[in-house]
Amino acid sequence: MADLRQQLIMTARRMTVVGLNRGTAGNLSVRAGDGREGFLITPTGMAYDALQAKDIVFMALDGTSEGCRKPSSEWRFHRDLYVARPEAGAIVHAHSPFATSLACLRRDIPPFHYMIARFGGDSLRCAGYATFGTQTLSDAVLQAMADRRACLLANHGMLVFGDDLEQALDLGVELETLCEQYWRACQLGEPVLLDAAEMAVVRAKFGSYGQQA
Repeated sequence: MADLRQQLIMTARRMTVVGLNRGTAGNLSVRAGDGREGFLITPTGMAYDALQAKDIVFMALDGTSEGCRKPSSEWRFHRDLYVARPEAGAIVHAHSPFATSLACLRRDIPPFHYMIARFGGDSLRCAGYATFGTQTLSDAVLQAMADRRACLLANHGMLVFGDDLEQALDLGVELETLCEQYWRACQLGEPVLLDAAEMAVVRAKFGSYGQQA
């Protein structure tokens, strides 16, 4: 798992470069296993630039951890997403400016742009508020992410998962971009929304989007 630890550190550092994170806020993880099914996750309260491979924490799906550091305080929604969503290979959580601004309004993002469909549905939901690191928050996350790859967290930030670390980060950037576009459109008036029929067409097209294997 040494390579995965380094990939996790490099992706964590890229979160700052692409504008998703500042300081020690946010966290990310990647599914992993070495005899036990689980995931690697960033430690709590450590600057990403200072991370070394030994600082990355392995967590089993039963909630036990291994390593010299304490895991991110948000490990519960990482664990619960990996259990509930077998397709989740990596998870990114960030306090990015535009996603967090909309999350503080506790506002879902409607189908103002067809790229909303990239996340699995006609909207991006905002999970109900709960104290960070609690099981209550994790339960709200699972509800908001039903049939979705992302959600906002009320008064908190964003959460997204991908097949791997690269895709999870790409989706995080896409989500922040959509949040910025929606915020800007709302300054000028009420965005015109795409209807359910068009969004169904777009979701189908996303089934073959990008370079297929």
